[in-house]
Amino acid sequence: MKKAIKIFSIILSLSIFSIGCSKFLDLDPPYTQDAENFFLNESDYLRALTGAYDLLQGMFVSYWIGDIASDNCIAGGESATDTEGLHQIEAMNHGAVNIELRSIMRFNYCGIARCNFLLEPKENEIDFPSKATIFAEAKFLRAFYYFELVKFFGDIPLVIDERLGVQQIQQLERTPASEVYAQIEKDLNDAIAILSYKSESTHSGIKGRVDKGAALGLLGKVYLYQENWTAASQTLNTLINSGNYSLASDYNTLFLKENENNSETIFDVEYSDQEGGSYGCLICLEGNLTVGYQGIRQYDGPTYGDGNSYNLPTEDLFNSFENYDPRRNATCLNISTFLSSQGLPDDAIGIGAGGHTGFYNHKYMKSRDEMLNGIPDNDLTSGVNYRVIRYADILLMAAEASNEIGDTADAILKLNTVRNRVGLYLHQIDVTQPPWNSLSTSQNSIRELIYRERRSELSCEGHRFFDLVRTGKAAEKINGFVVGKHELFPIPQDEIDLAGGNWSQNPGY
Repeated sequence: MKKAIKIFSIILSLSIFSIGCSKFLDLDPPYTQDAENFFLNESDYLRALTGAYDLLQGMFVSYWIGDIASDNCIAGGESATDTEGLHQIEAMNHGAVNIELRSIMRFNYCGIARCNFLLEPKENEIDFPSKATIFAEAKFLRAFYYFELVKFFGDIPLVIDERLGVQQIQQLERTPASEVYAQIEKDLNDAIAILSYKSESTHSGIKGRVDKGAALGLLGKVYLYQENWTAASQTLNTLINSGNYSLASDYNTLFLKENENNSETIFDVEYSDQEGGSYGCLICLEGNLTVGYQGIRQYDGPTYGDGNSYNLPTEDLFNSFENYDPRRNATCLNISTFLSSQGLPDDAIGIGAGGHTGFYNHKYMKSRDEMLNGIPDNDLTSGVNYRVIRYADILLMAAEASNEIGDTADAILKLNTVRNRVGLYLHQIDVTQPPWNSLSTSQNSIRELIYRERRSELSCEGHRFFDLVRTGKAAEKINGFVVGKHELFPIPQDEIDLAGGNWSQNPGY
C-alpha cells in the first residue's frame, strides 16, 4: 500500500534545517547539532531529505512569475500595491528591490542548503540500504533548485556539499551560468544512475518522492534550455521509450485533485490540505495557496469557492487558441459566460483594483466543496498538486529537439500525439490524405507550430516567460521588454548588500 509523503508537514526544530530561509547568507548560526552528530541512523537521513523537499512549497512564486511576466496573465489582486512586486514584473519595471524576486532566491538557496547539509562529506558516515536513493533524490532537488535560480538570474554563486558562513560568502563570486548548468547535469546524471521508475518494485511507492522519470525529464529540459538539441532528444526519448508514461485521456479533468498522480505525471509538488498556516509565512504552508489566490473574487455560488483574483489570463491568451480547442476553456474561465450560465449578472462578483481581464485561471481554482469542507483557513491550504513536469511537456520538448536536429517526421509525430488527445486535426506532410491541410516542412514552420502548441497546452503553468526568452520571442510578445536586460531578473539588492557588494548586478538594473 502506497503511503503519501507529507512534504511540508514536518517542522524541524533543529536550527540546522532553517538555514538560508530568512536570508541566503545567514548560514552560520550557533548550531546545536551538525552533520557529524545529527546523522545517526536512516531515520535522520529521511528527516533531512524531507526538509530538502519542503522548499518546493515556494514554487508558487516561480509559477506565478512564469505567466505574469509574459503575455499570458496579469497580476490581478486587490490593488496595484497588493503584491506590488508582481505588478512591477507584469509592467516590466521591476528592479533589484522586489520581494517576489527576493523570495525566489531565498527559497531556492534554502533548499540547496538543506541538500548540501545532507550530502556534505562526514567523518563518521553510516551505511544502510536506501542511502544511495536518498542521496540521489537530494541531488535531484539540488539540481532543480539551481535550475530555478539560473533561469531567473543567470550567473549565481555555486555552493556544493558545504555550508558557508558570512565571511566566506563575502569572498564568493557569481559562478558563470555554464558552470552552474554543468553541475545541474552532473547531479541529474548521478540521480538517474540510482533512481528507479515509480512503476518498479524498487521505488519506495511514496507519493511525492521523485523517480528516474523526473530526473530524465528535468535533464532533458536543462539540455533544451542550453540548445543542446542532440542531448535533449536522446534524454527525452529515453523517458518516452521507457513506456512508463502516457497522456491522460481527458484534458478537462487533468488538474483536478482526484486525478493527481496519473499516467501523465512526471513531477508534481505534492501538497497537503490537512494543516493550515497564515499569510505571515507563506513558505510555512502545507497546502497549495495558488488555488485560493486565483479564485473568483467575492463569488458565492455552487461551483467554486471565492478567491483573490490573482494571475488572471489575458484576452490575448484566450484568443490564441484554435477554434474548438477544449484547452481554451479548461485554461481560461470566461467569467461573464460562466455567470450568465448561472443566471447571475456580471456584477455578482467583485472586481479587484489590481486588474481585470474577464477571465480566471481555470486550471487551479478551488472548488466550492473544497472551500466548505476544508479547514478554516483554506484560502491557503488546498491539497491540489502543482504539476511541474507533465508528459505532454516531455513530448513537446522532444518534438522541438527533433525538429532542431532535422528529424521533421518525428517532430510532427510527437506534436500530433499532443493534439490528438484534445481532438484537434493532425498536421500532415502528405496532403493527399484528409484533412488535406497544407503543411510546410521547413524547419522554421514546424518550429512555429511547436511554439504555438506549447502555449496552448501549457499556459498558466509557469512556462511561458521562459519559453519566450529562450526562443528569442520575448521582445515581440511582451510589452515593455528590453532586449539585453529583461532576459534575466535582477539579483536582489539585499543579497548583494549581505555579500559586501561583492556580487555584480545583471545588465540594465
